[in-house]
Amino acid sequence: MSTETTAKQTSTVPDGILIGHLTPGTAAWEEARTGLTITATEIAAVVGLSPWMSRFTLWHKKAGLPTAPFEMTPAIEWGNRLEDAVADKWQDEHPGLLAAPAGTWRHREREWQRATPDRLIYPQPTNEFDVPEQGVGLLEVKTSPFGDEWGPSGAEDGVPVWYRCQVIWQMDVLGLRRTDFAVLISGHDYREYVVEYDETDAAILRDAAERFLDDVRQGVPPEIDSSEQTYSTIRLQPDRYDPVDVEIPGPIASDYEVIGAQYKAVGEQYTQAKSRLLAALGTGKNAMHLGRRIAYRVANEDGTTKQLQPAR
Repeated sequence: MSTETTAKQTSTVPDGILIGHLTPGTAAWEEARTGLTITATEIAAVVGLSPWMSRFTLWHKKAGLPTAPFEMTPAIEWGNRLEDAVADKWQDEHPGLLAAPAGTWRHREREWQRATPDRLIYPQPTNEFDVPEQGVGLLEVKTSPFGDEWGPSGAEDGVPVWYRCQVIWQMDVLGLRRTDFAVLISGHDYREYVVEYDETDAAILRDAAERFLDDVRQGVPPEIDSSEQTYSTIRLQPDRYDPVDVEIPGPIASDYEVIGAQYKAVGEQYTQAKSRLLAALGTGKNAMHLGRRIAYRVANEDGTTKQLQPAR
C-alpha cells in the first residue's frame, strides 16, 4: 500500500476533524499550534507536569509574548529519524493491524483542542483497494537514551505521567479509547505499553485547559515557578534597557540575597560531590548504589568525561 493511499485513509476515525498532515517545525505546523489552542504536547505544561515547558512559559507563548523558538535538538532529530523504524517494529509485533500516519486534528466541537498523534491504528486491509474500518486506537512512538522514567515493558503504570497526559488528550480529541506505545530505549531495548482512555482524567485536563486559556484572555499570568524555562522566558520579556534604579520589595530582595548565598554554598558542595563520584566511577559508565543507578557518565571519544548526569 502506498504512503499516499495510507495518508488519505487516516480520515476515517470516530470523531475529530483532520487539519492536515503537517511537518513539525514548519510554518504550517506552528500556525496550527498558535493562538488560543492547546495541543497534546502542551497539556502537560498546563497542569505543571511537563519536563520541557513550564506553565509560565506556555502562558507567554499563548499570549503572543516572547518565548524561546523551537529548537531542533539532536534528541528530537534522531527521535524523528527513528520513528518509522520503531513503528515498523510495532507493526511486526501486531499482525492484522495497520499503523498509518495520523496528521493534525482538532476536536469536532472544541476547536481549540488540538492533537497530532504519531499513528492511527486500523484493522489491516486484505488488499490495497480495501478501505480500512474506523480507527481502533492510536500508536505513540518514543525513543529514550536511558529510559529511567519508563517502567518495565507492559507495566500498567510504566508510561511517564507527561506522556499519559498527552495521549489522554489525543484520545479525547479523536474519540478513541486506547493508545499503544512503542518505545526504543538506548537504541536496543524495545518496550510496549498501553494506556486506556479515562473520562475523569480527560475532564480534569479539559477543565484545566479552559481555565488556562481564560487566564490568557484576561491577561493573568501564572505565578513564577522554579523552572529554568520560566527564568529563560522572563529574561526575554524586556524590550528595552533603562539605566534607572528600581526599588525592590523586601521579600523579593531577601529571597534573592539569602537563597543566593545558600545556593552558592550548596553549589560548591555539589561540585565536590560530583568530583568524588567521578573519581570513584573511574572508567565506568553507570554509578550504582545498592542495585540502583544514581548517575551515569557521558564520555568523549578519548574516554574523558563530557558530563556526569544524575539518573532520573
